[in-house]
Amino acid sequence: MNFLKKFYESKIKPSLNKDVDEDKNESFDGMSIDEKFVKKFIHKGGKFLYCSDIEEAETNLVQILQENQWNNVICFDTYLQEFLSKIKSAKTEKMISNLPFFTKSEALISNDGSIMFSSKQLRDKKLKELPKNLIVFAKTSQISKDTRDGISGIRNRSEKNSPTIISSVKDYIPNKTEDDFMSYGNTNSKNLYLLLL
Repeated sequence: MNFLKKFYESKIKPSLNKDVDEDKNESFDGMSIDEKFVKKFIHKGGKFLYCSDIEEAETNLVQILQENQWNNVICFDTYLQEFLSKIKSAKTEKMISNLPFFTKSEALISNDGSIMFSSKQLRDKKLKELPKNLIVFAKTSQISKDTRDGISGIRNRSEKNSPTIISSVKDYIPNKTEDDFMSYGNTNSKNLYLLLL
């Protein structure tokens, strides 16, 4: 996983030039799925923080909260609420638009750099109902080759209690003007920090 450290230290900025984007997609051939996910995620504007252990994840989370002057965090997950208590951060389950939403994910999709969520993380909320700022805690074992593999993994992990809703965030620059008419009306763009353990 040394390559993840390289990505963390490098400064890859998203390109607004469509021709450059197409050329970059070709250069993804031959990469591992982990490396491909990280590159595509960063290329789309996601903020990636590689964490070698739980203590580093805690340190990075504290820095994210301080940098953005967030004194409170929306969190539904019991494990992550304990995580927030450990770093002495205030937390709520009430949906407040100017607070960040801290959650786990179902899968990280390598071929397009997207992150999948289900009703297990979002409860009855839709992605468009969440605040624009998300902090996601995930593990490298959640990286899947494509959406099909991601959904297959979700089904395998939850044979009896399969989630009712599965959705994904594919763009990490909120309010970006989209030239692709197929994406018109997509309100799933989020300012997203990924803590990858």
